[in-house]
Amino acid sequence: MRNHVRTLAGCSRASSGVFPMLAMLFRQFRSLPLRPSLKSPHRWTLACFIMAAATGTMYSATSTASSQTSEATDAKATMPASFATAWSPTPLRPNAQFAARVNSAAPLNETGMSAEFGSLARDVSNGDGQGDAADGLAEAENLLAEGDRPLEMNGLCPPDMASIDDGFCVDRYEASLLEVLPDGSERAWPYYESPDSMPQGHVFRAVSEKGVYPQGYINEKQASEACLRSGKRLCKPAEWRTACRGPTPKKFGYANERIVGTCNDNGRSAMGSFFSTEVALGTAWTWDKMNDPRLNQFPGGLAETGSHDDCTNGFGVYDMVGNLHEWVLDPEGTFQGGYYLDVTQNGDGCSYRTDAHEAWYHDYSTGFRCCADPAP
Repeated sequence: MRNHVRTLAGCSRASSGVFPMLAMLFRQFRSLPLRPSLKSPHRWTLACFIMAAATGTMYSATSTASSQTSEATDAKATMPASFATAWSPTPLRPNAQFAARVNSAAPLNETGMSAEFGSLARDVSNGDGQGDAADGLAEAENLLAEGDRPLEMNGLCPPDMASIDDGFCVDRYEASLLEVLPDGSERAWPYYESPDSMPQGHVFRAVSEKGVYPQGYINEKQASEACLRSGKRLCKPAEWRTACRGPTPKKFGYANERIVGTCNDNGRSAMGSFFSTEVALGTAWTWDKMNDPRLNQFPGGLAETGSHDDCTNGFGVYDMVGNLHEWVLDPEGTFQGGYYLDVTQNGDGCSYRTDAHEAWYHDYSTGFRCCADPAP
């Protein structure tokens, strides 16, 4: 750590007294995502190099500068080739501990620096213009608390969510439920059971995982509550469509024309198998039959999340077309995307929209996924 501070102090001397700007840049750099393969001493040398370049100075100004430039070059040489060419200082979402510290950070003063950085600048300069490293060592150690140290980041969105042009986050997979017991412990809730049957005093929350059967038999209100308990929210209709269509908008996400079987869109009808007589008579479409737990356990019907590899788009979201209808945020009740028997009747693929049922409605075909706002 002392070597890191000395590197920054040397950078300050080479930067001809522009420490206030350097301090602010350093504050930004602390939040950048650094790859674990970049060795710790080289991280801080690279920090110095980037900040000095941003203030319009060159390390060649002094002998210290030459050695620092050489070390920064060596640091880049130790990076994987893809990182060395593609590295970009885009702020990403930090871990929760770091996020809490950032949110409680001291306000900026009229110079554009927080009081803690203003104090550090005064100590490093020490009034003699030399910028001795030892002058700011103790305060720098305090500033770089454990929660502030560069750690591997999750991006603007949590790891189970995809970032949609940095505007919002969406679950990569359709949601399943965890049952939360009164003692706080959790267990998987059966995907073929409605949350209506959950024991009194138990609640549920949403998770997004690959390779599991997603939750059907859920209404919009329950889906919204499940998202909120996981720190997320139900997707807005326009958000859902944007995520479904992909970065280069396509009608079915993966293409502009439907390719049968790319998504789970041509499954077997469990209603026709279990209630064939009632279907023929037109009496099968009742609440109890449409919510029969056997329906989504029927072979060839509901599929595990992510099991259709090509049912995705450039955002990296899966199964937005087919598998289960997905509730979106609409007080009147709307679900989108179709399900494993129909992805065209009420619109094609990502434009599929059903608003014939109120928000309290559910059956075997109704599921959901969550959205969230990105980290600031």
